Amino acid sequence: MTAQRGGPTLIRSVQRALRLLEVVAESDGRAHAKEIARAAGLPLATTYHLLRTCTHEGWLQRLDDGTYALGHRIDAVRLHGGAARGVARARPALEWLRDELRSAVYLARYVDGEIVVVEIVDSSKAPRIDLWVGVHDAAHATALGKSILGQLSDGDRDEYLSSHPLHDLTPRTVVDRHRLCLPEPDELAVDDEEYALGVTCIATPVVPGDGVGAIGIVTPPGVPAARDRACRTLRAGAGRISRALAMRVP
Repeated sequence: MTAQRGGPTLIRSVQRALRLLEVVAESDGRAHAKEIARAAGLPLATTYHLLRTCTHEGWLQRLDDGTYALGHRIDAVRLHGGAARGVARARPALEWLRDELRSAVYLARYVDGEIVVVEIVDSSKAPRIDLWVGVHDAAHATALGKSILGQLSDGDRDEYLSSHPLHDLTPRTVVDRHRLCLPEPDELAVDDEEYALGVTCIATPVVPGDGVGAIGIVTPPGVPAARDRACRTLRAGAGRISRALAMRVP
């Protein structure tokens, strides 16, 4: 903790953590720990401690190649207070879904032309997978992104796909927008190893009250019975979550 005479008391660890976020943002959105430590002027050991804390809290995300990117919490704080309160009201339903399916649950919304992950509910028994910030530039390869794209108007969908490159993430990723298979608004969206090899996901729409949203989970690959049960439970959870998000509280 530091203080200047006559000035405010400042917490150095908070300052350092915020500086790490700035460094990652300034490094084209991703950077290795050594690069972050050098740019922030911090010892590598200190940087690792701060990176682990920021990653645990969702402010940063560690990717498979060892780099760090800004986490889903960055996008979440951009939402206005009413939407954040709605997410808080939906948390019991999100936790119920996590426990029923033993999978981390991902809640996303369409905000200002971007698909944003606003909440991830996980646990030690249901850990999250690495997910790029807000699904930016990866919506075409994720169940969450495809669910939301399928709900958009033709004009909004065309604008989104025109401004977001369809990156080739795995050999199964569809990078031709004309071959992209999107669900109807009331159908489930599926990611079958399109985002990451060995990972399959399903997602279904939720109604956040004033826009477009979706919830998604990771499902066991190659187990039809488990997939069918997950689909039924996911739809039931979507109903609970939609009601919580749309609830008006004076």
